[in-house]
Amino acid sequence: MSETGVIHGRFQILHNDHINYILAGKTLCRTLIVGITNPDPTYMKTEDSDPTRNNPLANPLTYYERMIMLTEALMEQGVGSNEFSVVPFPVNFPDIYRYYVPMDALFFLTIYDSWGKRKLDYFRSLGLNTHILWEVPPEKKGISASDIRFRMMEGRPWDHLVPKSTASLVKGWKIVHRLKRLSEMNNKRVND
Repeated sequence: MSETGVIHGRFQILHNDHINYILAGKTLCRTLIVGITNPDPTYMKTEDSDPTRNNPLANPLTYYERMIMLTEALMEQGVGSNEFSVVPFPVNFPDIYRYYVPMDALFFLTIYDSWGKRKLDYFRSLGLNTHILWEVPPEKKGISASDIRFRMMEGRPWDHLVPKSTASLVKGWKIVHRLKRLSEMNNKRVND
């Protein structure tokens, strides 16, 4: 078991498969650092392997909201507050990782597509100790945060796909309204 592990994601809406991924990493280390990617617009750049990851509609939550969401969901799962930290993690900028996470940690990731492979390349370029939790084709990925966001905008059931604490926060923060507004702005921009 590693002393410290680092796991990451956008978590734009935190869902049950995200929790499974995070908990899989937690079983392999004493302390888990959960890095939130795309922490703010200044730390986003276009990636050919995932060209939609910077779209405002794909990033409706702030860093702070995602930090609260992750903290509450992990504690809901029985992970003690002394067993994890949540930090910004600008995954597209490997040269600055050292300012956010310990570089001697074990870095966890999953691979579903070329974006997962690109992140592994980033980690390997720095000589980081990496552990692939699982690698499966995109059609076996499971729950998708984008699917949840579309379910929300379309008024279809979604809360069974997320931790209870996440559903409560999303409703309290009126994220469905925010998504609809972002969608309208996106459609207007495309049509102009």
